[in-house]
Amino acid sequence: MFSSASPAPARPQSIGNFYRQVAVHSAVSGDADSHRMITMLFEGFFEAVAEARGALKAREIERKGKAIGRAARIVEEGLRASLNLTEGGKVARDLHQLYGYVGLRLTQANLRNDESALQECVALLQPIFDAWKGIRPAGGQ
Repeated sequence: MFSSASPAPARPQSIGNFYRQVAVHSAVSGDADSHRMITMLFEGFFEAVAEARGALKAREIERKGKAIGRAARIVEEGLRASLNLTEGGKVARDLHQLYGYVGLRLTQANLRNDESALQECVALLQPIFDAWKGIRPAGGQ
């Protein structure tokens, strides 16, 4: 569904259904903490991008690079790595591609000092995060 040249947002309904399945699985397995962990990854991503944008405006290149690096690691090693591509179906594969694209745009933002690329990354991940927050498992925070 996504290509690295022109990502299209996943349909919110299918994302919601995917995350509801994850929430049901988490509640059944007693792993409501996994929902909180993914929530924290998203929050960390948005905080890192906000820091990068502030550093870019302040012309603090080293701080900008560290913040973008942190955001990229969260996407690649946290969000993307946590997807179950075998059982997650098309939505998991689409998210995997989206996270790959976001990683690419973060790298480009760092190399080009491109604030619009950082804004694009936030715009792409905000609806995913909103859907994730909407399916909090029973007993979760």
